[in-house]
Amino acid sequence: MTAFIGREAELSLLRKRLERVRATGSGAAVALRGRRQVGKSRLVQEFCDRAGVPYVFSAATKGASPVEAVSTFLNDLKESVLPSDHELVPLLENGSWPDAFRILASALPGTPCIVVLDELPWLAEQDGAFDGALQTGWDRLLSSKPVLLLLLGSDLHMMERLTAYDRPFYGRADNMVLGPLNPADTGQALGLDAADAIDAHLVSGGLPGIVRTWPHAMPALDFLKAESADPAAAVFGVPEAALMAEFPNPDLSRRVLEAVGAGDRTHANIAATAGSRDGSLPSGTLSPLLRRLTADKHVLSVEEPLSTRAGKPALYRISDSNLRLYLAALRGAHEQARRGHPEAGFRLIQRRWSSWRGRAVEPLVRQALERAALSGALPWSEAEVVGGWWNRTFEPEVDLIGADRGPVARRIHFAGSIKWLASPFDGHDLAELRRSAAQVPGFDPGTSGLVIVSLSGTAAATDLSAVDVVWTAKDVLETWRR
Repeated sequence: MTAFIGREAELSLLRKRLERVRATGSGAAVALRGRRQVGKSRLVQEFCDRAGVPYVFSAATKGASPVEAVSTFLNDLKESVLPSDHELVPLLENGSWPDAFRILASALPGTPCIVVLDELPWLAEQDGAFDGALQTGWDRLLSSKPVLLLLLGSDLHMMERLTAYDRPFYGRADNMVLGPLNPADTGQALGLDAADAIDAHLVSGGLPGIVRTWPHAMPALDFLKAESADPAAAVFGVPEAALMAEFPNPDLSRRVLEAVGAGDRTHANIAATAGSRDGSLPSGTLSPLLRRLTADKHVLSVEEPLSTRAGKPALYRISDSNLRLYLAALRGAHEQARRGHPEAGFRLIQRRWSSWRGRAVEPLVRQALERAALSGALPWSEAEVVGGWWNRTFEPEVDLIGADRGPVARRIHFAGSIKWLASPFDGHDLAELRRSAAQVPGFDPGTSGLVIVSLSGTAAATDLSAVDVVWTAKDVLETWRR
């Protein structure tokens, strides 16, 4: 098995739940959700391997009938080390989930153990009575026993609904969201310095399935050049599989997603690009689609300008940087690889690399500054939110705004600029930052500070006396090591 990367915080949270089971003798349930390929199954398998208690790990199969699903679960249970007596686990020909949970309860040992149901949404999709059977089985049979029940799923909306207030399992499970590997874990796993680690994180999206295929200490562009010759490379296959799983048909949702991936950020531009010969998508059609892609699917993120005054327009982006790169360049490079033209594919990536990286790093830098602010590592103790600001014409557009709350702040603590290029931040960049910051509602040159985040540092002749914080890639990465 390949080396396990990072996830110490998540493992600690799961160990805490198991310790609760051990201390009380009663059951505990955790609903763990996260997008495909983020490493849920691998995390839980690692936890089970380290826990030192008997467990059963059962993964559902998409499209299987309820009878087949129950049969698979009982077979997994019978073959696991969990039952003290394997004869207590009959293999039913026409079993139901109430039957399965009764058999599970009878097979549980009197000591702490773990039961894992992976891809739970597929079970609920196959059997409309599954949620109710799970609730009844938990309440009447399992919750009084020393068992940690882990419920895993990649369909984020369905997993959120599992424990919603109007659903049977409401109030019975702790909710846990598994995100991608953080940039520090990515860099440590690959043996990269700060700048290259951030590049690797942006390219991989922090997805373990891609990180594990990355040669040690190889910079991002070198990695992409090597992968461009392999049509089966994970950097192509992982985002393509995620896209096909969530959006198997070329419908309006796919068109909207591809418009955003191509660089359209505003409602109007997305409507125009995703429209047809008859014109742009009507707002009544596009707005619900955007809400679904942000609130339900979590594949898009929406950002509003941050200042002391409400502003427009809202901007959309692909949440996952690997999928964002796939839609912007990797999909074209993948097609060239399939045709046997890897050089052409890599040239496509090279042409789009600088502009893509400059945009892709912005949310990561904002997140890093927000983490630093909340930990007290910035000069502004009341800063809690970091975003950006723009007006309707995007003249100017300010990369960084730190405030006490968002999107409408009471106070602006700082404005800042991100320069993620080979050239250093210089006096011209600083003059542009000052000019732009002065137009942000709520920015006060007398009390609000200035922040610079630069990949290549600052030019020697730049007067930084009025700048409060200067960060490099090392500082960005350090926020995930604290």
